[in-house]
Amino acid sequence: MTKKLRLFSFTGGIHPPDSKQLTENKEIEICKVPEVVTIPLQQHVGAPCEALVKIGDKVKLGQKIGQPKGFVSAPVHSSVSGVVKSIETVDLPNGGRASAIIIENDGEDRPDDSLKSEKELEDLSREELLNIVMEAGIVGMGGACFPTHVKLSPPENKKIELIILNGAECEPYLTSDHRLMIEHPEEIIYGMKVIMKILNVSQGYIAIEDNKPDAIKTMTDAVKDEKDIQVLSLRTRYPQGAEKQLIYTVTGRQVPSGGLPADIGVEVNNVCTAAAIARAVRLGQPLYQQIVTVSGGAVREPKNLLVRLGTSFRDVIDCCGGWTEEPAKIISGGPMMGTAQHTLDVPVTKETTGILLFTEKKAAQAEPSNCIRCARCVSVCPIHLLPLNISAQSLLSNYEEAERLHAMDCIECGCCSYICPASRPLLQSIKVAKKEITKARKQNAQAKQATESIKR
Repeated sequence: MTKKLRLFSFTGGIHPPDSKQLTENKEIEICKVPEVVTIPLQQHVGAPCEALVKIGDKVKLGQKIGQPKGFVSAPVHSSVSGVVKSIETVDLPNGGRASAIIIENDGEDRPDDSLKSEKELEDLSREELLNIVMEAGIVGMGGACFPTHVKLSPPENKKIELIILNGAECEPYLTSDHRLMIEHPEEIIYGMKVIMKILNVSQGYIAIEDNKPDAIKTMTDAVKDEKDIQVLSLRTRYPQGAEKQLIYTVTGRQVPSGGLPADIGVEVNNVCTAAAIARAVRLGQPLYQQIVTVSGGAVREPKNLLVRLGTSFRDVIDCCGGWTEEPAKIISGGPMMGTAQHTLDVPVTKETTGILLFTEKKAAQAEPSNCIRCARCVSVCPIHLLPLNISAQSLLSNYEEAERLHAMDCIECGCCSYICPASRPLLQSIKVAKKEITKARKQNAQAKQATESIKR
């Protein structure tokens, strides 16, 4: 449906070269399924899963092999059929470590029949749809990896009024969402309808940056008969796809400090998340694969690949012909918010949206120098923070002061580090502060709980 909507514009932000021309016109290809997959038991925000299989067990494609140990968690499934060879701790692309199930692929892709939906959307209740989403292990596919069934279960006192599907994909190089919108718009629309039914919402928007005119046209054509769904063209500016900035652009509403979109009646999900929901409801397919953009100056043939979870970065890069020169830096995700890798022997997980290989020239960084107090980092911060002050307190290990300066509101977009003429480690030091603040809060909560227990 097409109708006029007043669009707002967030302050701050930057315009880095998007470098999407390497893959934006390349159709999604299926990556070769590896002989061995490594399935981490934590690929999401929240509690890790507990293994449901043991060494020597035979598993099927799509079989649930990891059971959540808490509400804020999501099950994990096998991406192949085969035999469990080991269960061990492995490195993850986000820099952490987790227990993982190593499965030897038998090459047969024998499907598991545990998750099936034989009803039409109209015949499924809200509770049934939520259960399908939960059992399918669906999480935020834009990289946040927050369990989707939790996001779709807001408190009763928080009424959701509208849904926004995020198709901005504002990170440079990444084009997986772009290609999904062009090649499978029907999945996105179906997933939107599922979300709207679960939340009992009658208005939905699909927001796309205007540097993707073909995706805007395809999605607009796909919703022409949908009276409750509208496609919005947004001005290209990083980080347009950040949740708070996207909400403000579309609605003019501001998420309060420390608050959530549900506090102002809005729900945001990625277009890939919507497509995963559609496949779970229509086909009974759990989340065991991810679209990954492989790009950068060092990769031989940049591609958009549909990759089975647990495939190593090394195998994915091999599917692109390897590299033309040994990369100086390899990043999981986008160049602004992604994580540099120290090894290729890490598995693709639910949060892997891209694998970028940069040459020495592209990866080179200037040595940091003293802050010149130009305030450019302040002018581009989309959250209106003082990055230079927060960073300074973090570097002094004064995390209480960093917290007072609202370090926890930082969305880690990297605009400050990108614009800094002195090459200061602004984002890096702020992330350290956030980690230490979170750690201190947990310790304080545990101490308070222990004290109250003693009093009782």
